[in-house]
Amino acid sequence: MKRLILSSVAAAAIVAGFSPAPAQSQEVTLRMMTFVPPVANPPKSFLIPWAKKVEEASKGRIKIQPFWAMALGGKAPQLLDQIKDGVIDIGWTLPGFTPGRMPRVEPFEMPFVHKDPLSSTLALQDYQAKYLAEELKDYHPLLLHVHAGFLFQSKTPITKMSDLKGLKIRAASRGGVWMLEALGATGIGAPLNQIPPMLSKGVISAVLLPYEIAPAVKTQDLVSHFSILSGAQPRLGTNVFTFLMNKNSYNKLPPDLKKVIDDHSGSSIAKWAGENWAAIEEPGLKVVQSKKKNKFHTISAEETAKIKEAGAQPVYDRWFAEMKKIGVDGPALLGDARAMIDKYSK
Repeated sequence: MKRLILSSVAAAAIVAGFSPAPAQSQEVTLRMMTFVPPVANPPKSFLIPWAKKVEEASKGRIKIQPFWAMALGGKAPQLLDQIKDGVIDIGWTLPGFTPGRMPRVEPFEMPFVHKDPLSSTLALQDYQAKYLAEELKDYHPLLLHVHAGFLFQSKTPITKMSDLKGLKIRAASRGGVWMLEALGATGIGAPLNQIPPMLSKGVISAVLLPYEIAPAVKTQDLVSHFSILSGAQPRLGTNVFTFLMNKNSYNKLPPDLKKVIDDHSGSSIAKWAGENWAAIEEPGLKVVQSKKKNKFHTISAEETAKIKEAGAQPVYDRWFAEMKKIGVDGPALLGDARAMIDKYSK
């Protein structure tokens, strides 16, 4: 009888021109997974604070349930599919783990394009709006951003281009692998969690990483030399990170909770993310510096010029050829990425 009365009241409201108010008490739990442990800088400084901001803005109606270090199963390269297929609701990962999966993102990962994490992350918002609809069509994007930029972290000193010849070096994207190959090294693409065993077993002798993630993979213990370039762009490049939500998980939210997510996505959080990835370099560097065995090198201006000459244009040309195969104007995308970064780095 109670059910009939409630139905009659609802029907009467509709007849009178009113719709029953949606239940504002609706709660949702979103499963968020990534490949890094919770002690790493990205979770501590961004993912966990982001989740708290969303929970607070929703007055507790959105719960973010984190799963660190692939706790729900699978491997890091599978995260993009896990998000798309609804295995998880939210994921943070690198498209570079699956080379060629998001090729239009790659200009930001090309050698010597990136300047700093703030300008590159802000530029990515403009670039996403112009070019990345196809890449992101299977997701509800929360943010694309970069880290501060990678440097050589190696077992032997790298102070000149010839030091790279024959070295096996891990990179996180195909652009990074191509650059290493152009410089005379062997580039090996591998997810983050494979770095410690690969270094320990001698599979690789160096990595391309920023300082902030070094403590999470123990490079402060596993290598002894850290090399940056001379000049205004001391890092060789960066990697693009995707913070993505399953489309159905987003679409099922009521409008007010969608707004909470929207208010904590894209341009609304890009400045925070860019500034954060600049700031977290310092604690990572301090950990690396705490080991007395570690030595720090700035590659000379002459050798930096050699590295740029050998490691840039051949990689661009290789990428342009890949883009031509899928009907994409690679030079135009790279030129726009540079222009957008310049806009925000002034």
